Parts: sequence; structure tokens; C-alpha cells
Amino acid sequence: MRDLITLPKAHLHVHLESTARAATVAHWAARDGVPVPPGGPFPGFRAFADRNALVRGLLRSPEDFHRLAVEFCADEAAQGTRYAEVTFTAASHGERLNDLDMPLAAVVEGLREGAHANDITVRLLLDHSRRQSVARLERTVELATRYPEVVGIGLAGDEAYPLAPFAEVLRAAGEAGLHLVHHAGESAGPESVREAVEIGRAQRIGHGFQALADPSVVALLRERGVAVEICVSSNVVLGLVPTAAAHPVRALIEAGVPVTINTDIPDVTGRALADEYALWRTALGFTDEELAEVAIAAAEASFATAQVRDGLITGAVRWLG
Repeated sequence: MRDLITLPKAHLHVHLESTARAATVAHWAARDGVPVPPGGPFPGFRAFADRNALVRGLLRSPEDFHRLAVEFCADEAAQGTRYAEVTFTAASHGERLNDLDMPLAAVVEGLREGAHANDITVRLLLDHSRRQSVARLERTVELATRYPEVVGIGLAGDEAYPLAPFAEVLRAAGEAGLHLVHHAGESAGPESVREAVEIGRAQRIGHGFQALADPSVVALLRERGVAVEICVSSNVVLGLVPTAAAHPVRALIEAGVPVTINTDIPDVTGRALADEYALWRTALGFTDEELAEVAIAAAEASFATAQVRDGLITGAVRWLG
């Protein structure tokens, strides 16, 4: 079996706040005189979201956001990630800290520094909770247009809240050159995925595996070439699938849907990207040839430049030898 660290990888679905090192979180908690946020497993998504809010609340200063971004780059490079699109909830932090600009500016500077030091390319996706206002999404779009490192935006959070109220802002964002990537088909069914594609104009879907309950939604993904960002360990720890071996990702691949491997919340699952690839090998029975194919699919589904994409694809072919 080949070394999965040496497989050049694109990482497309990971939340920056969920990549904080345990030692860094402990340092921030001690500084603020608060308990270290608990780990999983969680009895439901709400419990996970509450824990996530505790971690986010530890991010207070430009130095905190900068450190988080620099350490993310180093940790990804150590996993053999050559290109990453990391999700960050910029407007939420800005409102919480009464400084809309600072969190994103500090993260961008940290990513620039960390990417240069670790020879990795990193781009940003800004997400927006479905539970929040249309006005906040408008602020997110405005923030996104300020930095070339931001390549897209997307809706996330509780899928019980419809995507339709945000349709006009998403249309304008797409026309402004931003890519659209939404969480859907994670805790809700296939109609959530359909809504993300048809109303939200999604070019990729975060999670999306619940699409399998409706063949017409699977066909929609296949026909439009909309890739899904599969996060097996996250789905298990949040109780959405019982075990990694039970995950239905193979059915998506067999149906012709482009599939990618991602971590989502590595601070909770305890698995970084190469670990996630290893899980697909051991629990799901993927061969090295299949893993290389999925790595190539991630490169093709990314918003990287043609040069970066071609380098990733060439590297995966060479990895197979």
C-alpha cells in the first residue's frame, strides 16, 4: 500500500475554526479563564453546534485569527495537501467582535504567510448560516469581494431553514464571480440537495449523501457535474451514519456523481485528511487506484487555477507509479 501522505491532495470541505490545534484551544481557554470545550461524541447536531460556538468564542484578537490560519497551513501541508479551500464564517465573527473587517483580514494575512512558508495553495470559502438574515449574507458577499483569496460563498447550518430567501443575493454573488457551495443533504433529505442546486445554483454540495434517497436528485447531480464533498468521519461522529463502513458513498460513485474526500471538523473527529483517506481504504475497501481517482476528482471539482489542478492530477498519476 502506498503512503497516503505522499498523494497530492485537494481539501475542499473543512471549517477553519474546526482545525484549531488542541494545544492552541487549551492556551486560549486558559488565557480567558474558561473550561476547554468538550469533545464528542454528541447526542445531536445542536450539541455539536453549541460546542463549536464555544471554540469560536475563544477567537478574539487579530493574533488569534492569524495564528489559526498559519497553523492550518502547516498542518495541511503535513498531510500532503497541496491545495485547500477552507471555510470561514467571517461575518459572524465580525459582528460578534464589533469589527466586521478584522477577522477576515487577519485570516487572509495568516493564510498568505502560512501558505508561503509551507508551499501550499489555500483559498477561502465564506459561509453563512441559514438561520441568519439575508442582510448578513449581503455583508458576507461584500467581504468576499475584497480579497482575491476568497473564491466562493455558501449556506450552511440547519437545513430545516429554507435556502429560497437567499436566492437573489446568491444570484448576485455568482454574477460577481463568486463560486457557490452549499451544505445540503447532510441532516436533511434529497429535496435539500435539489434546492441547493436549482435555487442556490450550487457548483458543489457539502455532504450531499442524502441525495441517494431520490434517484432523480442523483441524476441531477450527475447530469450537472455537481461534485459532493463527502466527510465520512464527521457523518459518523454526528450520528448521521452508524459506522464508516456503512457510509453509502460507493453508491454515489457508482451512480456517476463526482465524489471528494474531506474532513469537515477534524478537531472533533480526530482525523486529518490523510487519516480520512486511510479510513476509506480500511473501512470502505477503496484501493489505491480508487483513492487516486477520488483525489483527481477533488482536483477537478476545485476552484483552483488550471496550473494547480493539472499539477494535482499529474501528481496523483505519478503516485500510482
